[in-house]
Amino acid sequence: MSGDMTPDYARLLEKSLATGVVLTDNAGRILWCNEAAETLFGVSGRSLIGSDASQFFPPLKDWIRGLHADSEKPVPCSALVRLSPVAGTPKSSVLAVLSVPEPGKLLLEMSEAEQAFTLDRQEQKEGLSDASRVLLRNLAHEIKNPLGGIRGAAQLLETELPDPSLKEFTGVIIRESDRLRTLVDRLLEPYRDERHVTSVNLHEILESVRNLVSAEFPAGLTVVRDYDVSVPTFQADREQLTQIFLNLMRNAAQAMEDRIVAGSARITLKTRVARGVVIRRHRCRLAVVIDVIDNGPGVDPAIREKIFYPLVTTRAHGTGLGLSIVRTYAERNGGEVELESEPGRTNFRILLPLQMQSQGRL
Repeated sequence: MSGDMTPDYARLLEKSLATGVVLTDNAGRILWCNEAAETLFGVSGRSLIGSDASQFFPPLKDWIRGLHADSEKPVPCSALVRLSPVAGTPKSSVLAVLSVPEPGKLLLEMSEAEQAFTLDRQEQKEGLSDASRVLLRNLAHEIKNPLGGIRGAAQLLETELPDPSLKEFTGVIIRESDRLRTLVDRLLEPYRDERHVTSVNLHEILESVRNLVSAEFPAGLTVVRDYDVSVPTFQADREQLTQIFLNLMRNAAQAMEDRIVAGSARITLKTRVARGVVIRRHRCRLAVVIDVIDNGPGVDPAIREKIFYPLVTTRAHGTGLGLSIVRTYAERNGGEVELESEPGRTNFRILLPLQMQSQGRL
């Protein structure tokens, strides 16, 4: 990089970094940090300046001492360490200690270990998702073409049958052809709908969906609201967001039939504003996180990794399309969906961007 970088461009690069970067003296006292480091430490940069970095990485002081034991200039090294932020729970992080040209200074570079694993998983999911969409469109085309011929032939045959009782069988062919065509149309619907982006109020959407589901399940189901009032309005497709949360709440309620009968079924709707969130390999300065949590039996481990693919279901009369639509609509609005499930607690988490930090991908 040339040496004539403007201060504004340098600040832009600093804000765009997805990894935390901290400059310390040889004793480990923090001299400077970027925004990503503030997010990892859970405290503002102003409060970090002058503090001891080893309070966040307890082994750091001994580590730095070891680096200086045999040489006046420490060599770069890295390791998986435990980060203890001011706010939040401890987390595994990858920490690299680098020397800089200026004597008496060290550069610490850090990133959440889980973030690296998540990015790898996300890349794999995106590849599988793209492949499944191509397969789905091709398969739908191959199904719909002969369906029209089958239905037309059945209609012609029906007019030629001398025995009216035989028309019952052609009627079955026609009805089943129509049913299969409807299923194919539903499979393709999320991929051909145009987005109608407007300014949306998330809590208005959630309340509308809550009222619908409460009307469908008037007894035995409690819906708990845990809303963050600081969630701002943002740009999204209102109808698609409505479909996302309607599918998730209906899916949760249908999975808790026994609890609904017993009167102990519960769905919690939780919203929070989050900072420095990575969504589909893009770092967002601000995002909204929506959790739809139920106290049902949990997702069958056998289908957990493929539950968002079309036609995957364990319900006897399920189509396997609801969660596939959830994922598709979340992605079309720049977000993603995550799943955490164990017996007694299932959480479908939707992440939607409010403010992007940079246009680049991680």
